[in-house]
Amino acid sequence: MGLRTFRGGVHPFEGKELSKDEATKELIPKGPLVYSLSQHIGAPASPIVAVGDHVLKGQKIAEAQGFVSSPIFASVSGTVKAIEPHRVPTGDMVNSIIIESDGEFKEVEYQPVEDVTKLSREEIINRIKEGGVVGMGGAGFPTHVKLSPKEPDKIDYVIVNCAECEPYLTSDYRIMLDDTEDLVEGVKIMLQLFPNAKGVFGVENNKPDCIKKLEEAVKNEPRLSVCPLQTKYPQGGERQMIYAVTGRSINSKMLPADAGCVVDNVETVTSIYDAVKLGRPNMERIFTVTGEAVRHPGNFKFMMGTSFQELLDAAGGCVTEPAKMIAGGTMMGFSMFDLDVPAGKTHSALLCLTKDEVAEAKGTACINCGRCVEACPELLVPSRLAKFSERNRPEDFTKWHGLECVECGSCSFICPAKRPLAQAIKDMKKDILAARRKK
Repeated sequence: MGLRTFRGGVHPFEGKELSKDEATKELIPKGPLVYSLSQHIGAPASPIVAVGDHVLKGQKIAEAQGFVSSPIFASVSGTVKAIEPHRVPTGDMVNSIIIESDGEFKEVEYQPVEDVTKLSREEIINRIKEGGVVGMGGAGFPTHVKLSPKEPDKIDYVIVNCAECEPYLTSDYRIMLDDTEDLVEGVKIMLQLFPNAKGVFGVENNKPDCIKKLEEAVKNEPRLSVCPLQTKYPQGGERQMIYAVTGRSINSKMLPADAGCVVDNVETVTSIYDAVKLGRPNMERIFTVTGEAVRHPGNFKFMMGTSFQELLDAAGGCVTEPAKMIAGGTMMGFSMFDLDVPAGKTHSALLCLTKDEVAEAKGTACINCGRCVEACPELLVPSRLAKFSERNRPEDFTKWHGLECVECGSCSFICPAKRPLAQAIKDMKKDILAARRKK
């Protein structure tokens, strides 16, 4: 039997060998910590501290506003210096809390649980909510919302997205190897919420050491298994992961729960363990600093609010001026023009590349080769959708299922004419959805 996968996809240069074998280092911040109040999908958190207040590490500094929101916690002890707009990696100005560390890292007293199996469903969900856990693969969806479907008894798969299919990124890889027990215990906590479900670790087969270690860890767990997957981008996409593991399909009008699935990535699952078992809120994460321009690529455990510049400095800076800096991976990350911005819950990597292939590409006319169609994991016709976008034809774009695009970028990557297909499709999607919201 072959490896599980999905139709379509591409095989970009992986680049993981630059950082995957480097042990994770803990980074102590030097400068002020900046906590954006919008580190998640939904309503921004609201400050519950004032300028001049002294705070402890692990103290809540911003409260969730509504069900789809998430609190923010101080990752150091120190003094609140300001509450004001600050630039974030996307370039936007977002209201933020700025704390000057006192260097002592005094912590609040956490409330661990001796036996999590005795917790009720409501108690588990509340500890996840109060711990500020969100989807740390990049989406930032509050995890307590995802784990609260209308019909929990109909969930029969809890899938841990261990693919890490984006080129260069290796933070999840290090967690799978170094924090295997916490990862497994996190899934077991999730399974307490869904009595009819089994847990599956979906791991690409370019990580044989992770597959081996996870299989060893779950060999005596009847509700847990490891599913080796074919190495292919975007295997880590939520829809593609669900299809590869279960054979079930979902579209843009459905949630994973509609297919009986809950999907969370590696870092999110270990954060669930921290919040529920240890009582520790979400205030740290693993981050990859890599790329051919970086002096010492590696993985770092950083405190939320640390600047991208400090993370780069921890990796020895750059050996040459980078041609491009990217927050996240090369396929779905975004370019950065300034590193004086805070890293938060949804930020997993900084790439410094010596070559900017996108800027150097010279786009030409479509040659109707069909490669974008073969690569599209949603079985769309990206070349035609891009033309509809360029000619401002939203009706035709919708008729040809353009809203089903998952914005993975496979079409742009594979296009021999170097056309920015994904960007054109993304722009049209954004316009159509904005028009619908106005109505």
